[in-house]
Amino acid sequence: MSNFQYVVEIKATPARVWATLLDVEQWPQWTSSVTSVKRMDLGPLTLGSRTRIVQPKLSPCVWKVTSLDEPKRIFAWTARTFGVKIVAYHQVEQLSNGGSRVTLFLHYAGLLGAFTARLMRNLNWDYLQREGNGLKKRCETLISWPAANQ
Repeated sequence: MSNFQYVVEIKATPARVWATLLDVEQWPQWTSSVTSVKRMDLGPLTLGSRTRIVQPKLSPCVWKVTSLDEPKRIFAWTARTFGVKIVAYHQVEQLSNGGSRVTLFLHYAGLLGAFTARLMRNLNWDYLQREGNGLKKRCETLISWPAANQ
């Protein structure tokens, strides 16, 4: 298996969730899967932006934004190490109740991609869950949700 996907529903508007997700420098505040983040470019996250991320149990890695569709609230970034290309997709969709559905997806490719994906399987699942659940808690804490939607 070279693909990992985690989906979470969040009681917050897609605009709120999207803004929180794109503010990558704040990720260590709401997900324990990220120790530190350093943007390597100025300004908002854009196509081509690079970000250095440090995660527990992993070597620091530079992620480059390879796809960004603001109207559809989708972005992907790619990291490369010897023989492995990892693409992480992030998507925020609106639910009928005004809330959001977030899909987090990892894809491993390259000569050692499938092997690395198998080796990192448990850690990938753990980190995707931490990220999704941390984002949920962060966004639901930052806003007050109408009682009718709870």
